[in-house]
Amino acid sequence: MNDKGTVAVIGGCGHVGLPLAIVAATHGFETSIVDVNAAAVAQVRSGEMPFLEEGADPLLRAALASGRLTATTDAAVVSKADIVVLVIGTPIDEHLTPRPSVILQALAQYRPHFRDGQVLVLRSTVYPGVSAKVQRFFEREHLDVAVTFCPERIAQGHAIVELSSLPQIVSAFSARGLAAAKAFFGSFAKSVVVLEPLEAELAKLYSNTYRYVQFATANQFYTIATTYGADYHRIHAAMTHDYPRLAAMPRPGLAAGPCLFKDTMQLSAFSKDQFSLGLAAVWVNEGLPRFLVDQVAKRCELASATVGILGMAFKAETDDIRDSLSYKLKKLLQLEAQRTLCHDPFVRDASFTPLPELIRESDAIVLATPHRAYRDLAIPSDKVVIDVWGIHGSSSAGKQVTS
Repeated sequence: MNDKGTVAVIGGCGHVGLPLAIVAATHGFETSIVDVNAAAVAQVRSGEMPFLEEGADPLLRAALASGRLTATTDAAVVSKADIVVLVIGTPIDEHLTPRPSVILQALAQYRPHFRDGQVLVLRSTVYPGVSAKVQRFFEREHLDVAVTFCPERIAQGHAIVELSSLPQIVSAFSARGLAAAKAFFGSFAKSVVVLEPLEAELAKLYSNTYRYVQFATANQFYTIATTYGADYHRIHAAMTHDYPRLAAMPRPGLAAGPCLFKDTMQLSAFSKDQFSLGLAAVWVNEGLPRFLVDQVAKRCELASATVGILGMAFKAETDDIRDSLSYKLKKLLQLEAQRTLCHDPFVRDASFTPLPELIRESDAIVLATPHRAYRDLAIPSDKVVIDVWGIHGSSSAGKQVTS
């Protein structure tokens, strides 16, 4: 059964760990998913994905049937793995300060199950320098564990495809760790790119922050044009039409999700809060829900109005609501509107309103997430429609803001 080696993915029922575990098992690795979430483990064992992931369902069932993929809450399986993948990243606290201690606390919890000769792959975003701290952790514990940092750079919902179609960045503190990381990711990735650990940590933060700044630029352009009564989507179409230098220019939209804002704040903290460009991007992107509420208020009397929000997931065609700005928009509207209704074709929430009822009852409708189901939606002409994405009534979607 064990063709290439054994892998344990700690935190493996989540959006980062589970697709990687499925791909590893599919490519010949005996793979164990370890997660404290017993309900998620049971769901995975049953062959059901806990979240939407394109192409994952049949691969999950096949990997389970082959015996190469298992899921458990028992941390002891970590001791049997040659490669241990940790998908716990560095969060930020309520003061927007990185909390690298979370990773070290997780390692201390799993410390009894590590053994000499293993390779640890740090997969989620970490604050620069955390990989080195992890290496020193094992040295203090007198364990010969080779630490590597190999950041994920997948688009939410497309991990199965992108794990194989995109290059994978790998880094390590030893030749043994680097060789193992290259062999593991090279078994399924398009190619492998080698960096030093600090370089790899910064590459991940730079990647997400660059996209966040791009989206802030689009959102700032949108607010300027809209404030002066110009149609920014017509401007965007004109600028990008057959003009290669602006071909990749994103459309405006709610720039959200579990990575972009968080990673921008981590880079700001690492630069001793001198990253003025990133902080300006936060100001623009986080301020967009307030701008949209103000646009509704200009066109109807909010205090007596019912406002419907279309889309609560942080990006199109997913059920992931983590750090979705639709919920910030909802809170702002609840402060000022008489009633606020919400709908999403993918997110399950008993408080949401059926789409026909939302359209019928709402005086104003804000298109917050550009799900395909909302394109060409029949909305009566007497309704106020705020569409930051510019997709309503169009068969083509704008470039989505994802992480």
